[in-house]
Formats: sequence, C-alpha cells, structure tokens
Amino acid sequence: MTPAEMVEKVRSGEISKADIRSNGCMLSVTERIKKIKQPYGGYINTKEFMPTQLEGGGIEDLNPEENVGPGLVGTAVDYLTRFMTGSPAEDSFRISILGAREIGEMRLCESLLAKVKGLDTDSITAAVKLTGFDVCKRVGVERYRPVESIEPDAPTIANIRTMVERSCSFFKEYGPKILDGLTFEGGYTGYVSTGDGDFLTKDTLWDFKVAKKKIQNTQTLQLLMYWRMELHSIHPEYQEVKYLGLYNPRLNIIYRMAVEDIPADTIAQVEHDVIGYRV
Repeated sequence: MTPAEMVEKVRSGEISKADIRSNGCMLSVTERIKKIKQPYGGYINTKEFMPTQLEGGGIEDLNPEENVGPGLVGTAVDYLTRFMTGSPAEDSFRISILGAREIGEMRLCESLLAKVKGLDTDSITAAVKLTGFDVCKRVGVERYRPVESIEPDAPTIANIRTMVERSCSFFKEYGPKILDGLTFEGGYTGYVSTGDGDFLTKDTLWDFKVAKKKIQNTQTLQLLMYWRMELHSIHPEYQEVKYLGLYNPRLNIIYRMAVEDIPADTIAQVEHDVIGYRV
C-alpha cells in the first residue's frame, strides 16, 4: 500500500487517525491480533471448537526437546506438508524464496530448495533452513539470522518427520486439500494489509499449529479473520467454507466449528473493529 493509498483510506473513513496512533496500520493478521484486546473469553471462545483426537499418537510420542525454535519448526511442518500433499517446492516455500530475494541469497535458497525431496534427513534439514528466510519477508531483513547456522538435531528432525506424516494422514481423512498458502486479495484493508492462511479443503478453512498448548483465543480470532477476509476477497473458491478448523500435528488433535454457529454480532464487530471494513 502506498502513502497515497493510505491517505485515501483515512479520507474515506476505512481507517482512522486515532487507530493508527493506538494500534498501527498496514499490519499482518498476527500483528493486528497482538494489538487487539478481545472480550472476556475471546471473540470466539475456544470451547466452541470441538476437539477430536486422531489416531497415530500424540505429544507423548514425540521427543520432548527440540533445538530449533517453535516458529521455524511450525513453518517447516506447514511447508513440508504442502510439498508432501502435491504442491511444488517452489510454491510450498514461496515466502522463503521471497525472503531470500530480499537479502540477495537466491543462490543459497535455490541450493537448499533442490535438496527438498521428501522426509529424509537432508530434506528436512534443508526445509528448516529455508524457513529461516521467511522473517525477511514477514517481519524485516533486520531480524534475519544466517540460515547456515540453523542445524536441527536428530530429535528435532524426527519430530518434524512425524508431524508431517500425521498431517498427511489428516488430509487423507479430512481432505483432499484444495488449496494451500491462501491469500486474500480484495480482502485486505488499511489495518490488515498482509496475511495468508494455511489450507482449504472442500468445506473447511484450516490453520495448522504445532504448539504444545491446546487451542488459544488468539488462534480462533485468526481463523475468524481469515474467513471474513476470504469472503471479501476476489477468490470465489472461498465462498463454500462451512467450518473453521485448526489442526495441531504435535498434539494430533483437530478443533472445528461450524461458521453458522458464529453470532452475527461477533462477525460484525470483528469485521469493523479488527479488520477494518466500513461497509
């Protein structure tokens, strides 16, 4: 968004000067959520999302310690799942490639990308290193740390492999996957200018998390925002969503809620106060 476009959004009332001062603007979905004080229990209480434990083990079957940060592990699981369910490596690691381009590291990025072939040790190691480029695109190049220093150990690699395998099994039961790396052109606003969802199946918008904790209200708000931004976007395939779902391959638990059960006043409040629609 250009400065001129931002000025126009202020003039039209889509974004207010007061909110820019207090909450910022042109944020990602996750950055916007951090600045929002939700009602008690959250806009959508986590209890509204019904949990289902899947077969194939849980957190107790994984190694207890990992030597790579949870953000990189989660992103690697996400991108490898995209790759293992049929998306080309170039599409699966699109944000990583864009991040590498920001800092002139395309040669290193391409060499790592060529190593991603499956769930062998070399592939997983390369995938984790690739996700280290994401920060350049998602946050800023000043937060970048050389990906050569990222060396997942054997327990971390084993955990990632298991979580991707669980994710593939999940899609066999709840899929197939229709889309991944969802973007919302036409649905972004002055408040929320970036953000991308994880997966779309026939009737459900899915977000993947690998946290050790159960579902949080920041995650339910993230799903609600993605859904409403989908409906405001230019993409017709998003119109068929009937459920919001979160899958945690670390816990091997899914949480799902029918969108028809979300109160209309909650939707209106999130659209107006959080995302910034002014219709």
